[in-house]
Amino acid sequence: MDQAEGLRNIVKHQNQKLVSKARVITVTSGKGGVGKSSAAINLALCFRRLGKKVIILDADFGLANIEVMFGVIPQYNLSDIMFRGKELKDIIMQGPEGVGFISGGSGIAKLVNLDNEQIKRLVYKLTELERLADVIIIDTGAGIAPSVLEFVAASAEVILVTTPEPTSITDAYALLKALNMFPGFDKNDTQIKVLCNRVNSTGEGKNLFEKLNMVVSRFLNINLTMLGCVPMDSAVTKAVMKQKPVSIMYPNAPSARAFAEIAKNLDENSDNGHSQKIGVGRFFINVFNRRR
Repeated sequence: MDQAEGLRNIVKHQNQKLVSKARVITVTSGKGGVGKSSAAINLALCFRRLGKKVIILDADFGLANIEVMFGVIPQYNLSDIMFRGKELKDIIMQGPEGVGFISGGSGIAKLVNLDNEQIKRLVYKLTELERLADVIIIDTGAGIAPSVLEFVAASAEVILVTTPEPTSITDAYALLKALNMFPGFDKNDTQIKVLCNRVNSTGEGKNLFEKLNMVVSRFLNINLTMLGCVPMDSAVTKAVMKQKPVSIMYPNAPSARAFAEIAKNLDENSDNGHSQKIGVGRFFINVFNRRR
């Protein structure tokens, strides 16, 4: 039995104990500064208001945007399960309105050298998320670093955040191109949904998507779907300055209403996605396989 087969057996054994699987949604972007973490946070809040139990895993260990906007300072991160004997409940912080938060921090990088027994223990702990959450949102770093591509390639459901800025569209394409060449990525098992952020109109958002989709379809043969548009909104900037999500500070702002509508559409279309077929255990096994 090879190593990969051994890891697959680990998660298969763990998933057999679970009645249901949480939905795993990975939020990413081709460049920083396009509102990726803001989208992750506001969608998490909107899912929570729809009655879902939500946990965010901050896999962007270069920045601490979610920590700042949630106003929490995590004492532990993911690696503390392995190296400090902590339980999953110890590393989950409570954010606003009951949204859970796990800091990946620099601890994610330490997980690369785990042996199979250590991975077995970690996956066993992480599969407890199936009981604690209906939706798990993974907030990756921005760009095409391997640490970003590993999480995106492991995902069955990806939200790609971009803006009408030419550099944002170019970098979104660069991310998809790098992903297309990334070992183990299967375009047939991954739904990539484009969130058009900071648009001046729905028409501008549709044009943005069509422009990106045209070149991606032609040169990469990857299927994209348009998730929705979030308008340019000064309320977002005001909320960020106060270190709060716009959905909390200004719930009636155009951007907050747009996030609520997108979350509602995601929730209503959950049965059509692949994410619930993968589960938390399989997601992390996919990540570990790529890291090894």
